Amino acid sequence: MARRRTLMTALAASLVFSLAACGGSDDNGDSGSGGGGGEAAGKIGVILPDTESSPRWEAADRPLLEKAFKDAGVDFTIDNAQGDAQRMATIADQMITQGVTVLAIVNLDSASGAQIQEKAAQQGVATIDYDRLTLGGSAKYYVSFDNVEVGRLQGQGLADCLGDTPANIAYLNGSPDDNNATLFAQGAHEVLDKISNYKKVAEQAVPGWEPAQAATIFEQMYTQAGGKIDGVLAANDTLGNAAIQTLLRNGQGGKANVTGQDAAVEGLQNILAGNQCMTVYKPAKAEADALAELAIALTKGDEKPDIVKGETEDSEGGRTVPSVLLDPVTITKDNVNQVVDDGQVTAADLCTGEFAAACTELGIS
Repeated sequence: MARRRTLMTALAASLVFSLAACGGSDDNGDSGSGGGGGEAAGKIGVILPDTESSPRWEAADRPLLEKAFKDAGVDFTIDNAQGDAQRMATIADQMITQGVTVLAIVNLDSASGAQIQEKAAQQGVATIDYDRLTLGGSAKYYVSFDNVEVGRLQGQGLADCLGDTPANIAYLNGSPDDNNATLFAQGAHEVLDKISNYKKVAEQAVPGWEPAQAATIFEQMYTQAGGKIDGVLAANDTLGNAAIQTLLRNGQGGKANVTGQDAAVEGLQNILAGNQCMTVYKPAKAEADALAELAIALTKGDEKPDIVKGETEDSEGGRTVPSVLLDPVTITKDNVNQVVDDGQVTAADLCTGEFAAACTELGIS
């Protein structure tokens, strides 16, 4: 009886999803096929996490993945969980019911991600962890950047800005249920803990990477430190901006001793304005292309794609996950143009209003 109820629930979910795909839905789902004559025999599903933790998911990853899949002529569907783990689970069920043979997820937390992967495995669906490793999960592969190196670049970037003078540092870490955030912090501490002139005065993770919570947390840090914070190791541009707003309100704008990640427009503008020291650029095209290449290979029955050259330890699962690990890049004011030249952001979006003069000075157009 339980099995029958599960089947009926899945069929009902599939019907709802199919009706939504025909129109009248306000979700972010998309599907398609390039129509080419490729050898792929399966269908690819991708579930993005949200629109809050970073603008990259909808602005970069979705269109890049859509193009790659269409160019390859494979059947695919892409949706966004909008920060809701239950919604992600429902989307995954719908995709499995629709016949995806490869499912890639950016988990919202390891526990819910592992549950999705377990159900997928039971249906013979291969899973890929995209950008974030699902601890204790069962993904066949992992596609991301070297996230400890991301943290090292952030730590070194902040050290380059602070110099050799004594400095108080606050750490504004990413979400505690995101394994990437743990790796970023690990890498940053590897660099900064060795510098005896620096003192950690505060460190806290920001649940869900939410900007509003980051603002509240940093405001409390700043107050408790009596305003004596010289540098902020912020895990991404959104968290960095939350700290910058507090610094600006307290007359400490232009100090630039704040890090970031994602090379988002907001972060790059803060760099141009002298309020942020650096950001870590993870070219979305490189990551999306890597996922597309791997997923397409799996649909063609290639269980050992050439692109997979590394391994990542899953500390909770007691296993190593075959991985594609890409190299992150440090961005400062001197090479902001690289992000524009790569097409990850446009000059039109970046060089607005007060930032136009800085763009002109740097030759960004």
